[in-house]
Amino acid sequence: MGRLRALVTGPGGFLGRALVRLLLAEGWDVRGFSRRRYPELERLGMHGLTGDLQDAAAVAEACRDREVVFHVAGVAGIWGPWREYYGINTLGTQHVVSGCVRHGVSRLVYTSSPSVTFDGRPQSGVDESVPYPARWLCHYPHSKALAERHVLESNGRDGLWTCALRPHLIWGPGDDHLVPRLIQRARQGKLRRVGDGSNRIDMIYVENAALAHRLAAEALGEGAAASGRAYFLSQGEPVGCWQWIDQLLGLAGLPPVRRGISYQVAWRVGALYEAAYKLAGIGSEPPMTRFLAAQLATDHYFDIGRARRDFGYVPRISTDEGMERLGRELAVSLRDSQVTTGRRPVSDWW
Repeated sequence: MGRLRALVTGPGGFLGRALVRLLLAEGWDVRGFSRRRYPELERLGMHGLTGDLQDAAAVAEACRDREVVFHVAGVAGIWGPWREYYGINTLGTQHVVSGCVRHGVSRLVYTSSPSVTFDGRPQSGVDESVPYPARWLCHYPHSKALAERHVLESNGRDGLWTCALRPHLIWGPGDDHLVPRLIQRARQGKLRRVGDGSNRIDMIYVENAALAHRLAAEALGEGAAASGRAYFLSQGEPVGCWQWIDQLLGLAGLPPVRRGISYQVAWRVGALYEAAYKLAGIGSEPPMTRFLAAQLATDHYFDIGRARRDFGYVPRISTDEGMERLGRELAVSLRDSQVTTGRRPVSDWW
């Protein structure tokens, strides 16, 4: 497609960084929009622009003279006030769409989440025909679903072609949240298996997720199959959730998870924590919620056939190769004692 001019919101996040690096390596003109600067990406050639998604004027200005927008930024979590999730995820996305229309952007790829279709029941090989649920277990998927719906309904508006991608459990080298948090909880003896351990999940290596975003952008256009559609993304090969967690812990020289709690008990405990935290007005994340219990104990794997057909998505990095890369990075990090705990909520893992 040549040297396209792209905007990436949230360039400092795990996926955002990988996407910026990919686009720059392929010769794109990349602008990043976020609340802070990222000198390491600017040294690679990204043009940084600071602002807040809730500031419509700032978002519109970020969209000026861009041909493609990748809206990756958002706030994840299983707890907190609705106004925060709605303001950033939903209203912020509306501002991105408006900015695209105002400045004649022709392609918008929105980073959504598989949780927009999750109502607490297992998702075993479901495809994009599964509807949005009638109930929500927390604000994050609700706010993301509203944003996704707006993006897809805006397809074709004033020459703007859109799609929404739903990558599940992004992992790989460079992530300072998932693996460090698992390691810390395991070392503290706080890691518990939820359910009988038989649930299967999908995940996606970070470079594959970035590649899918670029492929989707290139496939958008008037009459294109990708325009106006949502897509599940993964490695295309589900794994046992707790077996994979044990494998991750093994890379850090830690034993597998031994202790567990039943799904039913975890659900009830989560409901009690939610009620107590609401009553007490506690803003920090509860150690368990109904949403988290369901995410950790039930199946979450998806049919990615639509992404294969509509824009040729095929994972470039296999799961085995990705684990080897992660293992090498983790070995260096552990040797240098640089494994730190990130702040991303548990709900952003699943």
